[in-house]
Amino acid sequence: MELVKVTIDNKTVSVPSSYTVIEAAQVAGIHIPQLCYHSELTKEGACRVCVVEIEGARGLGAACVYPVSDGMVVHTNTPVVRETRKTVVELLLANHPQECLICQKNNNCELQTIAADLGIREIPYTGEKRDAGKDESNPSIVRDPNKCILCGRCIRACHEHQGLDVYAFVNRGFKTLVEPAFSYGLDEVTCSYCGQCVAVCPTAAICEKDDTEKVFDALGDPNKYVIVQTAPATRVALGEALGLPAGEIVTGKMVAALRRLGFNKIFDTDFSADLTIMEEGHEFLDRVVNGGTLPMITSCSPGWINFIEMKYPDLLPHLSTAKSPQGMFGALTKTYWPETQGIPVEKIFSVSVMPCTAKKSERVRPQLQSNPGIPDVDAVITTRELARMIKNAGIDFKNLPEEEYDSPLGLSTGAAVIFGVTGGVMEAALRTVYAVLNDGKDLPGVNFMPVRGMEGIKEATVDVPVNGQNVTVKLAVAHTLKNARILMDKVRAGEADYHFIEVMACPGGCIGGGGQPQPVNADIRAARTAAVYKADELMTIRQSHKNADVVALYENWLGKPLGEKSHHLLHTHYKAQPREV
Repeated sequence: MELVKVTIDNKTVSVPSSYTVIEAAQVAGIHIPQLCYHSELTKEGACRVCVVEIEGARGLGAACVYPVSDGMVVHTNTPVVRETRKTVVELLLANHPQECLICQKNNNCELQTIAADLGIREIPYTGEKRDAGKDESNPSIVRDPNKCILCGRCIRACHEHQGLDVYAFVNRGFKTLVEPAFSYGLDEVTCSYCGQCVAVCPTAAICEKDDTEKVFDALGDPNKYVIVQTAPATRVALGEALGLPAGEIVTGKMVAALRRLGFNKIFDTDFSADLTIMEEGHEFLDRVVNGGTLPMITSCSPGWINFIEMKYPDLLPHLSTAKSPQGMFGALTKTYWPETQGIPVEKIFSVSVMPCTAKKSERVRPQLQSNPGIPDVDAVITTRELARMIKNAGIDFKNLPEEEYDSPLGLSTGAAVIFGVTGGVMEAALRTVYAVLNDGKDLPGVNFMPVRGMEGIKEATVDVPVNGQNVTVKLAVAHTLKNARILMDKVRAGEADYHFIEVMACPGGCIGGGGQPQPVNADIRAARTAAVYKADELMTIRQSHKNADVVALYENWLGKPLGEKSHHLLHTHYKAQPREV
Protein backbone atom coordinates (compact mmCIF):
# COMPACT_ATOMS: atom_id res chain seq x y z
CA MET A 1 0.00 0.00 0.00
CA GLU A 2 1.52 3.26 -1.14
CA LEU A 3 1.52 6.03 1.48
CA VAL A 4 1.61 9.75 0.80
CA LYS A 5 2.19 12.72 3.11
CA VAL A 6 -0.57 15.30 3.33
CA THR A 7 -0.53 18.45 5.43
CA ILE A 8 -3.94 19.59 6.66
CA ASP A 9 -4.16 22.75 8.74
CA ASN A 10 -0.44 22.50 9.51
CA LYS A 11 -0.72 18.87 10.62
CA THR A 12 1.12 16.32 8.45
CA VAL A 13 -0.17 12.75 8.21
CA SER A 14 0.73 9.70 6.14
CA VAL A 15 -2.27 8.11 4.46
CA PRO A 16 -2.90 5.59 1.65
CA SER A 17 -2.71 7.13 -1.80
CA SER A 18 -6.28 5.91 -2.45
CA TYR A 19 -7.68 8.27 0.21
CA THR A 20 -9.63 11.43 -0.39
CA VAL A 21 -9.00 14.66 1.49
CA ILE A 22 -11.92 14.04 3.86
CA GLU A 23 -10.52 10.63 4.81
CA ALA A 24 -7.08 12.11 5.36
CA ALA A 25 -8.63 14.81 7.55
CA GLN A 26 -10.25 12.12 9.69
CA VAL A 27 -6.84 10.53 10.23
CA ALA A 28 -5.53 13.97 11.25
CA GLY A 29 -8.39 14.40 13.71
CA ILE A 30 -9.86 17.30 11.77
CA HIS A 31 -13.61 17.41 11.19
CA ILE A 32 -14.88 18.61 7.82
CA PRO A 33 -18.66 19.13 7.65
CA GLN A 34 -20.45 16.82 5.22
CA LEU A 35 -23.95 16.01 4.05
CA CYS A 36 -23.84 13.87 0.92
CA TYR A 37 -20.76 11.96 2.10
CA HIS A 38 -21.17 8.68 3.98
CA SER A 39 -18.24 6.44 4.82
CA GLU A 40 -20.02 3.31 3.56
CA LEU A 41 -21.40 4.67 0.31
CA THR A 42 -19.78 5.71 -2.96
CA LYS A 43 -18.55 9.29 -2.96
CA GLU A 44 -20.85 11.73 -4.70
CA GLY A 45 -19.50 15.25 -4.22
CA ALA A 46 -23.02 16.64 -4.54
CA CYS A 47 -23.61 19.00 -1.64
CA ARG A 48 -20.27 20.94 -1.62
CA VAL A 49 -20.49 21.55 2.11
CA CYS A 50 -17.11 19.88 2.52
CA VAL A 51 -15.15 22.36 0.35
CA VAL A 52 -11.53 23.07 1.29
CA GLU A 53 -8.64 25.11 -0.07
CA ILE A 54 -5.85 23.09 -1.69
CA GLU A 55 -2.62 24.92 -2.42
CA GLY A 56 -1.96 25.04 -6.16
CA ALA A 57 -5.50 24.07 -7.16
CA ARG A 58 -7.96 26.25 -9.06
CA GLY A 59 -10.85 27.14 -6.81
CA LEU A 60 -12.11 25.15 -3.86
CA GLY A 61 -12.24 21.36 -3.89
CA ALA A 62 -14.88 19.01 -2.50
CA ALA A 63 -12.97 17.11 0.17
CA CYS A 64 -15.11 13.96 -0.13
CA VAL A 65 -14.07 13.30 -3.76
CA TYR A 66 -10.71 15.11 -4.04
CA PRO A 67 -7.88 12.53 -4.12
CA VAL A 68 -4.80 13.10 -1.98
CA SER A 69 -1.32 13.38 -3.44
CA ASP A 70 2.14 13.42 -1.93
CA GLY A 71 3.02 16.80 -0.52
CA MET A 72 -0.52 18.15 -0.74
CA VAL A 73 -1.27 21.11 1.54
CA VAL A 74 -4.90 21.61 2.59
CA HIS A 75 -6.63 24.42 4.49
CA THR A 76 -10.06 23.68 5.96
CA ASN A 77 -10.82 26.84 7.88
CA THR A 78 -9.93 29.87 5.78
CA PRO A 79 -12.33 32.82 5.40
CA VAL A 80 -13.31 31.80 1.86
CA VAL A 81 -13.94 28.19 2.94
CA ARG A 82 -16.11 29.25 5.85
CA GLU A 83 -18.07 31.74 3.76
CA THR A 84 -18.62 29.23 0.95
CA ARG A 85 -19.86 26.55 3.31
CA LYS A 86 -22.16 29.04 4.99
CA THR A 87 -23.60 30.12 1.64
CA VAL A 88 -24.20 26.51 0.57
CA VAL A 89 -26.06 25.71 3.78
CA GLU A 90 -28.05 28.96 3.66
CA LEU A 91 -29.22 28.04 0.17
CA LEU A 92 -30.27 24.59 1.40
CA LEU A 93 -32.17 26.15 4.28
CA ALA A 94 -33.89 28.61 1.97
CA ASN A 95 -35.70 25.66 0.39
CA HIS A 96 -36.20 23.73 3.61
CA PRO A 97 -39.19 23.75 6.01
CA GLN A 98 -38.50 25.88 9.08
CA GLU A 99 -40.13 23.52 11.56
CA CYS A 100 -37.15 22.14 13.43
CA LEU A 101 -38.81 22.33 16.87
CA ILE A 102 -41.56 19.92 15.83
CA CYS A 103 -39.52 17.78 13.45
CA GLN A 104 -38.99 14.10 14.26
CA LYS A 105 -35.24 14.53 13.87
CA ASN A 106 -34.88 17.68 15.95
CA ASN A 107 -31.50 17.54 17.71
CA ASN A 108 -30.49 14.59 15.52
CA CYS A 109 -30.48 16.29 12.12
CA GLU A 110 -27.19 16.68 10.29
CA LEU A 111 -28.37 19.77 8.43
CA GLN A 112 -29.46 21.39 11.69
CA THR A 113 -26.13 20.55 13.34
CA ILE A 114 -24.04 21.99 10.50
CA ALA A 115 -26.15 25.15 10.37
CA ALA A 116 -25.60 25.65 14.09
CA ASP A 117 -21.87 24.92 13.83
CA LEU A 118 -21.53 27.48 11.01
CA GLY A 119 -23.26 30.10 13.11
CA ILE A 120 -26.19 30.60 10.73
CA ARG A 121 -28.80 32.70 12.49
CA GLU A 122 -30.85 33.98 9.54
CA ILE A 123 -31.50 33.02 5.93
CA PRO A 124 -30.78 35.86 3.50
CA TYR A 125 -32.47 34.16 0.55
CA THR A 126 -36.18 34.19 -0.23
CA GLY A 127 -38.32 32.88 -3.03
CA GLU A 128 -40.28 29.82 -4.05
CA LYS A 129 -40.04 26.71 -1.90
CA ARG A 130 -40.57 23.10 -2.85
CA ASP A 131 -44.16 21.99 -2.19
CA ALA A 132 -44.50 18.23 -2.59
CA GLY A 133 -46.85 15.86 -0.82
CA LYS A 134 -45.81 13.32 1.80
CA ASP A 135 -45.83 9.61 1.01
CA GLU A 136 -47.51 7.80 3.90
CA SER A 137 -48.78 4.93 1.77
CA ASN A 138 -47.18 2.12 3.75
CA PRO A 139 -47.07 1.05 7.42
CA SER A 140 -43.31 1.50 7.88
CA ILE A 141 -41.77 4.58 6.27
CA VAL A 142 -42.82 8.20 5.70
CA ARG A 143 -41.23 10.26 2.92
CA ASP A 144 -41.36 14.06 3.05
CA PRO A 145 -39.74 15.42 -0.15
CA ASN A 146 -39.90 18.96 1.23
CA LYS A 147 -37.18 18.06 3.73
CA CYS A 148 -34.97 16.42 1.11
CA ILE A 149 -31.63 18.13 0.42
CA LEU A 150 -30.87 15.97 -2.66
CA CYS A 151 -27.77 14.42 -1.09
CA GLY A 152 -28.52 11.10 -2.83
CA ARG A 153 -27.60 8.93 0.15
CA CYS A 154 -30.89 7.01 0.02
CA ILE A 155 -30.40 6.31 -3.69
CA ARG A 156 -26.91 4.93 -3.10
CA ALA A 157 -27.86 2.91 0.01
CA CYS A 158 -30.81 1.26 -1.77
CA HIS A 159 -28.67 0.46 -4.82
CA GLU A 160 -25.36 -0.46 -3.18
CA HIS A 161 -26.60 -2.33 -0.09
CA GLN A 162 -29.94 -3.73 -1.21
CA GLY A 163 -29.84 -3.77 -5.01
CA LEU A 164 -33.45 -2.60 -5.22
CA ASP A 165 -33.06 0.86 -6.79
CA VAL A 166 -36.32 2.14 -5.33
CA TYR A 167 -35.20 5.79 -5.52
CA ALA A 168 -33.83 8.00 -8.26
CA PHE A 169 -33.46 11.71 -9.07
CA VAL A 170 -36.36 12.94 -11.20
CA ASN A 171 -36.92 16.25 -13.01
CA ARG A 172 -34.33 19.02 -13.35
CA GLY A 173 -33.25 22.20 -11.64
CA PHE A 174 -35.47 23.55 -8.90
CA LYS A 175 -38.04 20.80 -9.59
CA THR A 176 -35.58 17.97 -8.88
CA LEU A 177 -36.89 15.37 -6.44
CA VAL A 178 -35.83 11.99 -5.11
CA GLU A 179 -38.72 9.62 -5.75
CA PRO A 180 -39.69 6.10 -6.72
CA ALA A 181 -40.52 5.52 -10.38
CA PHE A 182 -43.54 7.38 -11.74
CA SER A 183 -44.02 9.08 -8.33
CA TYR A 184 -45.55 5.88 -6.99
CA GLY A 185 -45.94 5.33 -3.28
CA LEU A 186 -43.57 2.95 -1.51
CA ASP A 187 -46.43 0.47 -1.23
CA GLU A 188 -46.56 0.23 -5.03
CA VAL A 189 -42.87 -0.32 -5.79
CA THR A 190 -40.44 -3.06 -4.83
CA CYS A 191 -39.54 -1.54 -1.47
CA SER A 192 -38.76 -4.08 1.25
CA TYR A 193 -39.28 -1.47 4.02
CA CYS A 194 -35.83 -2.39 5.36
CA GLY A 195 -35.22 1.24 6.35
CA GLN A 196 -31.64 1.49 5.14
CA CYS A 197 -32.67 4.71 3.39
CA VAL A 198 -33.92 5.96 6.76
CA ALA A 199 -30.64 5.00 8.42
CA VAL A 200 -28.55 7.22 6.11
CA CYS A 201 -30.91 10.17 5.55
CA PRO A 202 -29.30 13.27 7.11
CA THR A 203 -32.63 15.04 7.63
CA ALA A 204 -36.22 13.90 8.21
CA ALA A 205 -36.92 13.44 4.51
CA ILE A 206 -37.26 9.68 5.17
CA CYS A 207 -38.31 8.50 8.62
CA GLU A 208 -40.01 5.57 10.27
CA LYS A 209 -43.75 5.95 10.81
CA ASP A 210 -44.00 7.17 14.40
CA ASP A 211 -46.30 5.05 16.58
CA THR A 212 -45.24 6.41 19.96
CA GLU A 213 -48.48 8.29 20.61
CA LYS A 214 -50.44 5.13 19.81
CA VAL A 215 -48.47 3.32 22.52
CA PHE A 216 -48.76 6.20 25.00
CA ASP A 217 -52.54 6.19 24.45
CA ALA A 218 -52.70 2.47 25.23
CA LEU A 219 -50.57 2.93 28.35
CA GLY A 220 -52.95 5.65 29.53
CA ASP A 221 -56.09 3.57 28.92
CA PRO A 222 -57.23 1.84 32.14
CA ASN A 223 -59.07 -0.73 30.04
CA LYS A 224 -55.91 -1.91 28.30
CA TYR A 225 -53.47 -4.52 29.54
CA VAL A 226 -50.26 -3.54 27.77
CA ILE A 227 -47.56 -6.13 27.08
CA VAL A 228 -44.20 -5.30 25.51
CA GLN A 229 -41.51 -7.49 23.93
CA THR A 230 -37.96 -6.31 23.17
CA ALA A 231 -35.90 -7.66 20.29
CA PRO A 232 -32.33 -8.98 20.82
CA ALA A 233 -30.51 -6.13 19.03
CA THR A 234 -32.31 -3.33 20.91
CA ARG A 235 -30.34 -3.99 24.12
CA VAL A 236 -26.98 -3.18 22.52
CA ALA A 237 -28.09 -0.03 20.69
CA LEU A 238 -30.71 1.79 22.77
CA GLY A 239 -28.07 3.39 24.99
CA GLU A 240 -26.58 5.26 22.02
CA ALA A 241 -29.74 7.35 21.70
CA LEU A 242 -29.64 8.13 25.42
CA GLY A 243 -26.07 9.30 25.84
CA LEU A 244 -24.20 6.02 26.32
CA PRO A 245 -21.36 4.61 24.19
CA ALA A 246 -22.03 2.42 21.18
CA GLY A 247 -22.28 -1.25 22.04
CA GLU A 248 -23.10 -0.84 25.73
CA ILE A 249 -25.44 -3.61 26.96
CA VAL A 250 -28.42 -1.87 28.57
CA THR A 251 -30.83 -4.79 29.00
CA GLY A 252 -31.60 -4.15 32.67
CA LYS A 253 -31.95 -0.39 32.25
CA MET A 254 -34.24 -0.92 29.26
CA VAL A 255 -36.50 -3.18 31.31
CA ALA A 256 -36.54 -0.64 34.14
CA ALA A 257 -37.44 2.17 31.73
CA LEU A 258 -40.28 0.15 30.22
CA ARG A 259 -41.62 -0.58 33.70
CA ARG A 260 -41.59 3.14 34.51
CA LEU A 261 -43.41 3.89 31.28
CA GLY A 262 -46.25 1.81 32.67
CA PHE A 263 -46.26 -1.48 30.75
CA ASN A 264 -48.13 -4.21 32.60
CA LYS A 265 -45.69 -6.91 31.54
CA ILE A 266 -42.19 -6.63 30.12
CA PHE A 267 -41.21 -9.74 28.19
CA ASP A 268 -38.32 -10.62 25.91
CA THR A 269 -38.46 -11.44 22.22
CA ASP A 270 -35.40 -13.57 23.01
CA PHE A 271 -37.83 -16.05 24.60
CA SER A 272 -39.63 -16.49 21.29
CA ALA A 273 -36.27 -16.56 19.47
CA ASP A 274 -35.56 -19.70 21.49
CA LEU A 275 -39.02 -20.90 20.51
CA THR A 276 -38.24 -20.13 16.87
CA ILE A 277 -35.16 -22.35 17.05
CA MET A 278 -37.25 -25.21 18.42
CA GLU A 279 -39.74 -24.93 15.56
CA GLU A 280 -37.36 -23.98 12.76
CA GLY A 281 -34.70 -26.43 13.90
CA HIS A 282 -37.13 -29.34 13.98
CA GLU A 283 -38.55 -28.24 10.63
CA PHE A 284 -35.04 -28.41 9.17
CA LEU A 285 -34.52 -31.87 10.64
CA ASP A 286 -37.82 -33.00 9.19
CA ARG A 287 -36.85 -31.74 5.73
CA VAL A 288 -33.44 -33.44 5.86
CA VAL A 289 -34.72 -36.76 7.16
CA ASN A 290 -37.98 -36.94 5.18
CA GLY A 291 -36.90 -35.31 1.94
CA GLY A 292 -38.46 -31.86 2.19
CA THR A 293 -37.59 -28.81 0.08
CA LEU A 294 -33.94 -27.86 0.43
CA PRO A 295 -32.15 -25.62 0.98
CA MET A 296 -34.37 -24.38 3.77
CA ILE A 297 -34.12 -20.62 4.22
CA THR A 298 -34.74 -18.66 7.43
CA SER A 299 -37.83 -16.49 7.73
CA CYS A 300 -36.99 -14.14 10.63
CA SER A 301 -36.21 -10.97 8.66
CA PRO A 302 -39.36 -9.21 7.33
CA GLY A 303 -37.36 -7.11 4.85
CA TRP A 304 -36.00 -10.35 3.41
CA ILE A 305 -39.49 -11.89 3.33
CA ASN A 306 -40.85 -8.90 1.41
CA PHE A 307 -37.91 -9.21 -0.99
CA ILE A 308 -38.37 -12.89 -1.79
CA GLU A 309 -42.12 -12.48 -2.16
CA MET A 310 -41.52 -9.69 -4.69
CA LYS A 311 -38.45 -10.96 -6.56
CA TYR A 312 -38.32 -14.75 -6.10
CA PRO A 313 -41.88 -16.00 -5.54
CA ASP A 314 -40.96 -19.30 -7.20
CA LEU A 315 -38.58 -19.98 -4.30
CA LEU A 316 -41.14 -19.45 -1.50
CA PRO A 317 -41.34 -23.23 -0.79
CA HIS A 318 -37.73 -22.97 0.42
CA LEU A 319 -38.70 -20.61 3.25
CA SER A 320 -39.12 -21.98 6.73
CA THR A 321 -42.79 -21.80 7.68
CA ALA A 322 -41.84 -20.73 11.21
CA LYS A 323 -43.03 -17.26 12.12
CA SER A 324 -40.45 -14.70 13.14
CA PRO A 325 -39.76 -14.30 16.86
CA GLN A 326 -41.98 -11.20 16.83
CA GLY A 327 -44.75 -13.21 15.16
CA MET A 328 -44.46 -16.10 17.59
CA PHE A 329 -44.46 -13.83 20.61
CA GLY A 330 -47.43 -11.91 19.29
CA ALA A 331 -49.33 -15.17 18.91
CA LEU A 332 -48.59 -16.10 22.52
CA THR A 333 -49.75 -12.71 23.82
CA LYS A 334 -53.13 -13.18 22.17
CA THR A 335 -53.63 -16.90 22.93
CA TYR A 336 -51.51 -18.38 25.71
CA TRP A 337 -51.46 -15.29 27.92
CA PRO A 338 -55.19 -14.47 27.97
CA GLU A 339 -56.04 -18.17 28.33
CA THR A 340 -53.71 -18.78 31.28
CA GLN A 341 -54.19 -15.39 32.98
CA GLY A 342 -57.92 -15.03 32.51
CA ILE A 343 -57.62 -11.73 30.64
CA PRO A 344 -59.98 -11.04 27.71
CA VAL A 345 -57.99 -10.99 24.49
CA GLU A 346 -59.73 -7.74 23.49
CA LYS A 347 -58.18 -6.03 26.50
CA ILE A 348 -54.60 -6.97 25.63
CA PHE A 349 -52.50 -4.44 23.72
CA SER A 350 -49.30 -6.01 22.43
CA VAL A 351 -46.26 -3.83 21.66
CA SER A 352 -42.95 -4.79 20.05
CA VAL A 353 -39.69 -2.84 20.37
CA MET A 354 -37.73 -3.67 17.23
CA PRO A 355 -34.50 -2.56 15.51
CA CYS A 356 -36.34 -2.80 12.21
CA THR A 357 -38.75 -0.60 10.26
CA ALA A 358 -39.97 -3.62 8.25
CA LYS A 359 -41.39 -5.12 11.45
CA LYS A 360 -44.12 -2.48 11.17
CA SER A 361 -45.17 -3.98 7.85
CA GLU A 362 -44.91 -7.51 9.25
CA ARG A 363 -47.32 -6.54 12.01
CA VAL A 364 -50.18 -5.88 9.59
CA ARG A 365 -49.87 -9.18 7.73
CA PRO A 366 -53.24 -10.98 7.92
CA GLN A 367 -51.29 -14.20 8.57
CA LEU A 368 -50.35 -12.79 11.99
CA GLN A 369 -53.83 -12.97 13.46
CA SER A 370 -54.35 -15.87 15.84
CA ASN A 371 -57.87 -14.56 16.46
CA PRO A 372 -59.73 -13.45 13.31
CA GLY A 373 -59.73 -9.68 12.99
CA ILE A 374 -57.42 -9.16 15.97
CA PRO A 375 -53.73 -8.50 15.20
CA ASP A 376 -51.26 -10.43 17.32
CA VAL A 377 -49.11 -7.30 17.58
CA ASP A 378 -50.94 -3.99 17.98
CA ALA A 379 -47.99 -1.61 17.62
CA VAL A 380 -44.33 -1.77 16.66
CA ILE A 381 -41.90 0.91 17.76
CA THR A 382 -38.28 1.11 16.70
CA THR A 383 -35.32 1.44 19.06
CA ARG A 384 -35.30 5.16 18.17
CA GLU A 385 -38.98 5.50 19.05
CA LEU A 386 -38.46 3.87 22.44
CA ALA A 387 -35.63 6.32 23.12
CA ARG A 388 -37.98 9.20 22.30
CA MET A 389 -40.62 7.79 24.67
CA ILE A 390 -38.06 7.51 27.47
CA LYS A 391 -37.00 11.14 26.93
CA ASN A 392 -40.66 12.21 26.73
CA ALA A 393 -41.35 10.61 30.10
CA GLY A 394 -38.39 12.36 31.74
CA ILE A 395 -36.71 9.10 32.72
CA ASP A 396 -33.05 9.39 33.78
CA PHE A 397 -31.94 6.39 31.77
CA LYS A 398 -28.23 6.48 32.65
CA ASN A 399 -28.94 6.21 36.36
CA LEU A 400 -31.68 3.58 36.24
CA PRO A 401 -31.10 0.43 38.29
CA GLU A 402 -30.96 -2.90 36.46
CA GLU A 403 -34.27 -4.79 36.50
CA GLU A 404 -35.34 -8.23 35.27
CA TYR A 405 -37.89 -9.27 32.67
CA ASP A 406 -41.19 -10.66 33.86
CA SER A 407 -41.81 -14.42 33.90
CA PRO A 408 -42.48 -16.83 32.27
CA LEU A 409 -42.02 -15.23 28.84
CA GLY A 410 -38.89 -13.35 29.80
CA LEU A 411 -36.37 -16.16 30.22
CA SER A 412 -33.97 -16.64 27.31
CA THR A 413 -30.61 -18.11 26.34
CA GLY A 414 -27.45 -16.92 24.66
CA ALA A 415 -28.64 -18.58 21.45
CA ALA A 416 -31.54 -16.15 21.35
CA VAL A 417 -29.52 -12.97 21.82
CA ILE A 418 -27.25 -13.76 18.85
CA PHE A 419 -30.31 -13.52 16.59
CA GLY A 420 -29.32 -9.86 16.54
CA VAL A 421 -26.29 -10.38 14.27
CA THR A 422 -25.77 -11.88 10.86
CA GLY A 423 -25.10 -15.61 11.20
CA GLY A 424 -26.75 -15.66 14.62
CA VAL A 425 -29.90 -17.54 13.64
CA MET A 426 -27.77 -20.14 11.86
CA GLU A 427 -25.47 -20.57 14.86
CA ALA A 428 -28.38 -20.76 17.30
CA ALA A 429 -30.08 -23.42 15.16
CA LEU A 430 -26.89 -25.47 14.90
CA ARG A 431 -26.42 -25.43 18.69
CA THR A 432 -29.79 -27.15 19.06
CA VAL A 433 -29.94 -29.30 15.90
CA TYR A 434 -26.51 -30.76 16.59
CA ALA A 435 -27.51 -31.73 20.13
CA VAL A 436 -30.84 -33.25 19.02
CA LEU A 437 -29.10 -35.39 16.41
CA ASN A 438 -26.15 -36.30 18.63
CA ASP A 439 -27.87 -37.73 21.70
CA GLY A 440 -27.77 -34.41 23.53
CA LYS A 441 -24.05 -33.81 22.99
CA ASP A 442 -23.28 -30.15 22.40
CA LEU A 443 -21.70 -28.61 19.34
CA PRO A 444 -17.98 -28.58 20.18
CA GLY A 445 -17.25 -25.32 21.94
CA VAL A 446 -20.91 -24.23 21.48
CA ASN A 447 -19.73 -21.33 19.30
CA PHE A 448 -19.74 -21.87 15.54
CA MET A 449 -17.22 -19.36 14.26
CA PRO A 450 -17.47 -20.01 10.47
CA VAL A 451 -20.83 -18.18 10.27
CA ARG A 452 -19.63 -15.12 12.19
CA GLY A 453 -18.20 -11.98 10.66
CA MET A 454 -19.17 -9.19 8.29
CA GLU A 455 -18.46 -10.90 4.98
CA GLY A 456 -21.47 -10.41 2.73
CA ILE A 457 -21.79 -14.13 2.05
CA LYS A 458 -20.35 -16.81 4.32
CA GLU A 459 -20.24 -20.53 3.59
CA ALA A 460 -19.56 -23.35 6.03
CA THR A 461 -20.02 -27.06 6.62
CA VAL A 462 -20.70 -29.10 9.74
CA ASP A 463 -20.84 -32.88 10.16
CA VAL A 464 -23.95 -34.10 12.00
CA PRO A 465 -25.28 -37.60 12.58
CA VAL A 466 -28.44 -38.42 10.60
CA ASN A 467 -29.96 -41.92 10.92
CA GLY A 468 -26.69 -43.21 12.36
CA GLN A 469 -24.47 -41.77 9.65
CA ASN A 470 -22.46 -38.57 9.53
CA VAL A 471 -23.87 -36.12 7.02
CA THR A 472 -22.00 -33.02 5.92
CA VAL A 473 -24.49 -30.17 6.16
CA LYS A 474 -23.66 -27.24 3.88
CA LEU A 475 -24.58 -23.79 5.11
CA ALA A 476 -24.70 -20.26 3.73
CA VAL A 477 -25.29 -16.91 5.40
CA ALA A 478 -26.02 -13.62 3.64
CA HIS A 479 -26.74 -10.12 4.88
CA THR A 480 -28.11 -7.26 2.75
CA LEU A 481 -30.56 -8.01 -0.01
CA LYS A 482 -27.91 -7.48 -2.69
CA ASN A 483 -26.04 -10.49 -1.33
CA ALA A 484 -29.29 -12.39 -0.87
CA ARG A 485 -29.94 -11.95 -4.59
CA ILE A 486 -26.61 -13.65 -5.39
CA LEU A 487 -27.58 -16.70 -3.34
CA MET A 488 -31.13 -16.80 -4.68
CA ASP A 489 -29.92 -16.69 -8.27
CA LYS A 490 -27.78 -19.74 -7.49
CA VAL A 491 -30.72 -21.55 -5.90
CA ARG A 492 -32.99 -20.69 -8.82
CA ALA A 493 -30.38 -21.95 -11.28
CA GLY A 494 -29.97 -25.21 -9.38
CA GLU A 495 -26.34 -24.35 -8.61
CA ALA A 496 -26.67 -24.21 -4.82
CA ASP A 497 -26.11 -27.46 -2.93
CA TYR A 498 -26.72 -25.88 0.47
CA HIS A 499 -28.95 -27.46 3.07
CA PHE A 500 -29.66 -24.35 5.14
CA ILE A 501 -29.44 -20.62 4.30
CA GLU A 502 -29.80 -17.64 6.61
CA VAL A 503 -30.68 -14.25 5.15
CA MET A 504 -30.82 -10.92 6.98
CA ALA A 505 -31.93 -7.84 5.07
CA CYS A 506 -29.76 -5.28 6.84
CA PRO A 507 -25.96 -4.85 6.99
CA GLY A 508 -24.69 -6.89 9.93
CA GLY A 509 -28.17 -8.20 10.63
CA CYS A 510 -30.50 -6.59 13.17
CA ILE A 511 -27.70 -4.63 14.82
CA GLY A 512 -27.70 -2.58 11.59
CA GLY A 513 -31.48 -2.41 11.30
CA GLY A 514 -33.26 0.58 9.83
CA GLY A 515 -34.84 1.42 13.20
CA GLN A 516 -31.61 1.59 15.20
CA PRO A 517 -30.09 4.85 16.54
CA GLN A 518 -28.27 7.10 14.11
CA PRO A 519 -25.60 7.59 12.97
CA VAL A 520 -24.56 4.08 12.03
CA ASN A 521 -21.32 2.99 10.40
CA ALA A 522 -18.95 0.03 10.37
CA ASP A 523 -17.37 0.96 13.72
CA ILE A 524 -20.73 1.31 15.45
CA ARG A 525 -22.00 -1.98 14.01
CA ALA A 526 -18.78 -3.65 15.15
CA ALA A 527 -19.34 -2.36 18.70
CA ARG A 528 -22.94 -3.60 18.70
CA THR A 529 -21.87 -6.98 17.32
CA ALA A 530 -19.19 -7.41 19.98
CA ALA A 531 -21.81 -6.56 22.63
CA VAL A 532 -24.21 -9.20 21.29
CA TYR A 533 -21.57 -11.91 21.51
CA LYS A 534 -20.57 -10.67 24.97
CA ALA A 535 -24.21 -10.92 26.07
CA ASP A 536 -24.27 -14.48 24.74
CA GLU A 537 -21.08 -15.40 26.64
CA LEU A 538 -22.54 -13.96 29.86
CA MET A 539 -25.64 -16.17 29.70
CA THR A 540 -25.75 -19.22 31.95
CA ILE A 541 -27.65 -21.19 29.31
CA ARG A 542 -26.63 -20.78 25.66
CA GLN A 543 -28.83 -23.27 23.78
CA SER A 544 -32.48 -22.80 22.99
CA HIS A 545 -33.58 -26.36 23.84
CA LYS A 546 -32.30 -25.83 27.38
CA ASN A 547 -34.59 -22.84 28.07
CA ALA A 548 -36.62 -24.19 31.00
CA ASP A 549 -39.61 -21.93 30.31
CA VAL A 550 -39.71 -22.97 26.65
CA VAL A 551 -39.58 -26.63 27.72
CA ALA A 552 -42.43 -25.99 30.19
CA LEU A 553 -44.48 -24.20 27.54
CA TYR A 554 -44.31 -27.27 25.33
CA GLU A 555 -45.05 -29.65 28.17
CA ASN A 556 -47.96 -27.69 29.60
CA TRP A 557 -49.57 -25.98 26.64
CA LEU A 558 -48.07 -26.30 23.15
CA GLY A 559 -47.42 -30.04 23.05
CA LYS A 560 -44.32 -30.59 20.91
CA PRO A 561 -42.33 -28.80 18.17
CA LEU A 562 -44.15 -29.14 14.83
CA GLY A 563 -47.13 -30.54 16.72
CA GLU A 564 -50.71 -29.64 15.79
CA LYS A 565 -51.03 -26.70 18.19
CA SER A 566 -47.57 -25.28 17.61
CA HIS A 567 -47.97 -25.60 13.85
CA HIS A 568 -51.27 -23.73 14.00
CA LEU A 569 -49.99 -20.88 16.18
CA LEU A 570 -46.30 -20.60 15.36
CA HIS A 571 -46.13 -21.26 11.62
CA THR A 572 -47.41 -19.30 8.65
CA HIS A 573 -47.36 -19.12 4.85
CA TYR A 574 -46.10 -16.64 2.29
CA LYS A 575 -47.36 -15.50 -1.09
CA ALA A 576 -46.12 -13.49 -4.04
CA GLN A 577 -46.28 -9.71 -3.90
CA PRO A 578 -46.87 -8.43 -7.44
CA ARG A 579 -44.93 -5.20 -7.04
CA GLU A 580 -42.57 -5.17 -10.00
CA VAL A 581 -42.23 -1.42 -10.51
